[in-house]
Amino acid sequence: MIYSRRAVLAAGLAMAAPTALAAGSSGRHLSFAVFRNNLKVGEHVMVFGDDPSAPVVTTDVSMLVRLGPVPVYRYTHHAIERWAGGRFASLDTTTNSNGKREKVTARRSPEGLSIETLKGPVIAPPTAAPFTHWNADVFGKPLFNPQEGKVLKVSASRRGTSPVLLANGRKIDAQLWSIRGETEIDDWYDAAGVWAGLKGKLQDGSIIEYRRL
Repeated sequence: MIYSRRAVLAAGLAMAAPTALAAGSSGRHLSFAVFRNNLKVGEHVMVFGDDPSAPVVTTDVSMLVRLGPVPVYRYTHHAIERWAGGRFASLDTTTNSNGKREKVTARRSPEGLSIETLKGPVIAPPTAAPFTHWNADVFGKPLFNPQEGKVLKVSASRRGTSPVLLANGRKIDAQLWSIRGETEIDDWYDAAGVWAGLKGKLQDGSIIEYRRL
């Protein structure tokens, strides 16, 4: 995910171990309340298919930012992400970012990875995967933005265990990964390896935060 005013929620994560895929699909649903500067602005919901070793992950994001009572920014994002044999296989996304529409299609084949956007094809490393956050095992591999199809210039570092705030106000200890480069994001994963939370800085200086429901 590139955290900009235009791409605040699109955002994750090739070649993951089956155990991580199983953890990511625990409960088949994964939902977050989304906050900007501590004000709730939307939700991020992921639904996982029945097969944890080859999940189909459907993501829906909806966000509305207001200035007082006046809506100033609306965002929706829909994605279908497929995995097979522990590897990223394909992605289809559509996004409406305050009226700007974007579409990304990514397919893995024996020849490599192809990414198509409304602006044309994107050249990506064959092992790249979408930056969708739920699968931490792919940190360190090439990642691309699922909203724009752009290959990201980032690195990920494991920072140890630290507390993360859930939507109910409770804190849990979770593994922290810090992603730095052209974006600044922290992701947390609980003891089962399930995505537990996110915190990042937007280009306008505001803070975006995901609190798991």
